Amino acid sequence: MEAQGCVQCTYVDYQGRRCEDSAEREGGLCFWHDPEADKRGDDICERVEAIAKSGRPLSGFQLKNANLRNVHLVNRGSSEGYDLTDADLNHADLRDAHLYNINLQGACLLKVDARYANLNSANLTSANLLGIRLDDAKIEHIKWGNVILQAAESKKLRKREPGRKEGVRRLNEEAEEVCRNIRRQCELHGLQEEAGEFFQKEMRYRRFQLPPYSWQRFVSKTVDLLCGYGERPMRVIAFSAAMVVVCAFLYAVIGVSAGGEIIQVHPEKGWQANWGQLMECLYFSVVTFTTLGYGDIAPVGIGRTIAAIEAFLGTFILALYVVVFVKKMTR
Repeated sequence: MEAQGCVQCTYVDYQGRRCEDSAEREGGLCFWHDPEADKRGDDICERVEAIAKSGRPLSGFQLKNANLRNVHLVNRGSSEGYDLTDADLNHADLRDAHLYNINLQGACLLKVDARYANLNSANLTSANLLGIRLDDAKIEHIKWGNVILQAAESKKLRKREPGRKEGVRRLNEEAEEVCRNIRRQCELHGLQEEAGEFFQKEMRYRRFQLPPYSWQRFVSKTVDLLCGYGERPMRVIAFSAAMVVVCAFLYAVIGVSAGGEIIQVHPEKGWQANWGQLMECLYFSVVTFTTLGYGDIAPVGIGRTIAAIEAFLGTFILALYVVVFVKKMTR
């Protein structure tokens, strides 16, 4: 409750809860929500723990440069962790901190030192993770979110100010750095699935830094669509199957030669006959794509060009699948 003769802090969090502390400065903010208040004292850690245990929300706390080493913010006996949503922990010391299941959604963790910290099951969705140190930290089951903060800001800036190309490029560069840092830490901890996801994002944000409509960007986009930069082998299989089926329909329309006869679908034929012709063309497409070339069926007319293109792409795609599959299995 607001103390008599004092002005209540004006901070309101994302759930509409107003801070119950008294404002200490002209800005109408209390000590914890005032970004100008010095939080480097040795007692900050104990005071934050006491507030958390009292049940008061910690959302929006301004803890820039705070000494929170070995802080214990594990909400035991509850399925929900302590709420530090939108908190500013810029350059804070979180070494050896116990932060299991903590909610840091939207928090600023810029260049936070979180070495040896326990961040298992933490929610870091939309948090600023640029320069965070996670050496030897516990990072299993973390909710990273689908989009890196800098990437989301880059997209907004591109729509709002299309001419700010350098600003967009810089934000994508920061997003790439964030993904590379997390990917390396995931690899060190044996979290291969997460490492693969961040590698794919890392390569995408690198692509966004390339000039639009450049051939480098086109090649990078193609590789992403084909195999997710080596992290999505099922995409290679799906693309292969689609190509075989499409080519089979083309052969069925154009016609192929088998033993002097032309295999070709035609409206005048019954559906059973056309189905058999289509299966023959599908067989020929598979043989061509895999470059087996039995010779029992041969293309005719423009079908020769289609067969040559299919065989060339088939050789490349099959080799690509082997590379992607080996990469996934050996990681």
